[in-house]
Amino acid sequence: MTFGQRLEAAARLTEDRLTALLDVQSAATPTRLLAAMRHAALGGGKRFRPFLVIEAAGLFDVAAEAAVDAAAALECVHCYSLVHDDLPAMDNDEWRRGRPTAWKAFDEWTAILAGDALLTLAFEILSAPAAHPDPAVRVELAAALARAAGPAGMVGGQAIDLEADKLGVPARPTAGHVRRLQAMKTGALITFACEA
Repeated sequence: MTFGQRLEAAARLTEDRLTALLDVQSAATPTRLLAAMRHAALGGGKRFRPFLVIEAAGLFDVAAEAAVDAAAALECVHCYSLVHDDLPAMDNDEWRRGRPTAWKAFDEWTAILAGDALLTLAFEILSAPAAHPDPAVRVELAAALARAAGPAGMVGGQAIDLEADKLGVPARPTAGHVRRLQAMKTGALITFACEA
């Protein structure tokens, strides 16, 4: 299988799993909220982070199907971060993946709640037995994703990015500043993808 074919297969597997996971949510989730979650998480993106999860698992002879919940959880975190990043208070983006961003398609409050719901869904996915039969492994996966997404990871990197963009701090970013921002904002989730 070529690289492109493997990337496409991982994207399809992840999309199918996300669809199924969101379908399970439909009975208890308010309709508008679920629609915004679907808008944010389905039907677009390269699914590069899930691809890395699945490829890394394959290096250890773990089947893609056994790694897909970790991949889907990571994609939920990534999609939540994009929903929040697009908001007027942050980047004020109106288009993502060729369609209106969640806050433009719905409204700001729905987008914020959809992002919050995707973030918490990620940890629901990782805590379920389908993610891994061993509870200790599930706890470690959840803890590792929390570290990668949290204040010392992606969220912290976003804060550094916004401080520079909105406040001009630091006035003259150094190469070290940029490397730290990239390592936290992007690198932390990619590291999780390769280690999950």
